[in-house]
Amino acid sequence: MYDPTVARLTYRALLGRRRALILGALPLLLIVISLAVRALTGADDQTASDVLGGFALATMVPIIGVIAGTGAIGPEIDDGSVVYLLSKPLKRPTIIFTKLIVAIAVTMVFSAVPTLIAGLILNGNGQQVAVAYTVAALVSSIAYSALFLLLGTVSRHAVVFGLVYALVWEALFGSLVPGARTLSVQQWSLAVAHKVADAPLVTSDVGLPTATVLLVAVTVLATWFAGQKLRSLTLDGEE
Repeated sequence: MYDPTVARLTYRALLGRRRALILGALPLLLIVISLAVRALTGADDQTASDVLGGFALATMVPIIGVIAGTGAIGPEIDDGSVVYLLSKPLKRPTIIFTKLIVAIAVTMVFSAVPTLIAGLILNGNGQQVAVAYTVAALVSSIAYSALFLLLGTVSRHAVVFGLVYALVWEALFGSLVPGARTLSVQQWSLAVAHKVADAPLVTSDVGLPTATVLLVAVTVLATWFAGQKLRSLTLDGEE
């Protein structure tokens, strides 16, 4: 289910100079903001939770997920180079699964690691805030990568749709419309983080059992459907 050659090509595509700069911009901004906040306000658990929840988890993680998830396969479909990959004796689910693993790894490195560093800067992991949001970033990286990888296989405008979901649905509707929070990867990951935190600084509108089921379901279904879509692309090309 995992092909090293496909993984190497995907890593090379995702970590090219221009895309790497884009991926690194938001984590760098998070670290700068954390340093500034710590210098101005000192160590404060509530402030740390606000910064990590409001910027790291709500903005940085989904945007990085969009870049990594769609970038793992979208450009190959757009420029037609995916035909070369599909001509190899590889099972389509293997291609998708390999690209998903790469997208997850890249998203985790560029989101969870900076989140942990920022949390340690802000309050030294007081009340497990830094670790809780890091766990949330890790968990959401998996679901976001699967979701946006699927978008990359079904639409040439995957980045646009991904950003609409991340910035409009998750950030805007998720903060204004209570019902929308139930269908939010961010809220699902916060349910996991709430279990890790020592204090009620990290909260979620979704219970942990429901969040766990939804995280697994979205990841599995998105990966499966992406594999089916890739198979149909092969059949279309053969026809």
